Amino acid sequence: MKVLLPMHNSSAKVLLSFFILIYSSVVAADSFESSYRLARSPLIKSSDIKLLLNHPSVDVREALAQNRKLKPAALIKLAADSSERVRIAVATNLSTDTRTFLVLATDPNHSVKSVVARFEYVPVEALIVLAQDKSAEIRLEVARNLNTTAATLKTLLKDSDPDVQAIAAHSLQRIENEE
Repeated sequence: MKVLLPMHNSSAKVLLSFFILIYSSVVAADSFESSYRLARSPLIKSSDIKLLLNHPSVDVREALAQNRKLKPAALIKLAADSSERVRIAVATNLSTDTRTFLVLATDPNHSVKSVVARFEYVPVEALIVLAQDKSAEIRLEVARNLNTTAATLKTLLKDSDPDVQAIAAHSLQRIENEE
C-alpha cells in the first residue's frame, strides 16, 4: 500500500526546479566534455572546427588551438582570441604558419609575445619583429633564441639595454664559432 504525503504546490515546484537544474548541469557537463574531446581529436572535421572556434569555454578553445590538424585560417582566428591562454596555445602549435606568428609577435599581451620569442620553432620573420619590441625582456628573449639570425643579433648589439647587448654578443659569438 502506497502512502502519499500531501505536497504543497510550491514544494512541488521547488522539487521540480531542483531536478531540472541537476539534469541541466549533467547535460552541460556532458556537452563540455564532448566538445573538449572533439577539439583535441586529430579526426576533427572542418564543420566542427567552425563551431568550436567560438565555443564559450576557454578550455575548449585552448584545446582546439593545440590541435595540430588545424589549418592556418583557423589558427589565425584563434590568434585573435580574447583569451591569452588560447593565443599562447596557437603560438606553441607546430602547425602555426609564419603569417600567424607575425600576428602573435605584435600581440598586446607581454606573455604571448614572450612565448613567441622563446618558441623553438618560431620563424625568423617573427623574431625580426620582436627584436624591435618596446620591452627589453622581449628583445632579450629574441637575443637568446637559437633561431635568431646574425643580422638580427647585430642589430641587437646596438640595443639601448646593456643586457640585451651582452646576450646578443654572446649569441653572435656562438653562431660564429659554429661556422
